[in-house]
Amino acid sequence: MIYASDLDRTLIYSPNAIGVPEDSPGLVPAEVIGGRTASYISQHALEVLQELASKIIFMPVTTRTLAQYRRINLFQETVIPDYAVTSNGGNILVNGAVDLEWRAAVGNLVEQGSAAAEETKQLVRSVVRAEWIISERYCDELFYTFVVQRDLLPMDEVTRLAEHLNGLGWRLSLQGRKLYVVPEAVNKSDAILHVRRTVHSEPMVASGDSLLDKSLLASADYAIAPCHGEIFAEQQAGLVKLEYPFTKRAGVFAGDEIMHYVQRIYNNLTALGVGPQ
Repeated sequence: MIYASDLDRTLIYSPNAIGVPEDSPGLVPAEVIGGRTASYISQHALEVLQELASKIIFMPVTTRTLAQYRRINLFQETVIPDYAVTSNGGNILVNGAVDLEWRAAVGNLVEQGSAAAEETKQLVRSVVRAEWIISERYCDELFYTFVVQRDLLPMDEVTRLAEHLNGLGWRLSLQGRKLYVVPEAVNKSDAILHVRRTVHSEPMVASGDSLLDKSLLASADYAIAPCHGEIFAEQQAGLVKLEYPFTKRAGVFAGDEIMHYVQRIYNNLTALGVGPQ
């Protein structure tokens, strides 16, 4: 069995996203930068994850860049996965090393199917003014992340920009203060399916909270999302009707419910003699 999960606001949470005081019991630092905790995981969720990771293929799947993923102490020291997907699917790590064949294949698809990155940036800049942008980054030479003052954005123009970019092979996603502009070929689903074919492991469970996770959840046999984030907001607004469950708790302790769900699927499949490798 594979368990493929988004990280930020699904399994690990920044101090601003945990939903409880940082000194609350039951929290474990997941990422420490310069002596300060940058993200936490629920201690109980971590215990269940550690137990399962010895029996299944656990695979982190994140929009974080390679460097941002590698600074998460939890996945470098405590739970060390054989496979990880970073850069929103643009990079696959196998035993910590970048799969160069996959990265080259994604690069070729981007070149063939999407407009040039510089052209795309200029289009974004024609709508999103410089004074509305707090920071801008071209991530792993694959996609753009803009941190913006969201309340200043003209949403009708952003919607038209997204439609224009779709025709150029790029996808726009606004999540909180972050505006992602990503080539169509750079997605979590394709990366996950590639790993799934590689390891010949069935079935797959997935979890995630953001719009960039929708393809990941859709690719899985079983999926769960926390009751916060863009996927849940879409469901609440009646924009979509999703079949998979949502947690009852928001914030860092949603991780407990997510891991209980994964554990239950694993136990059920084991009882049926299906899936576990």
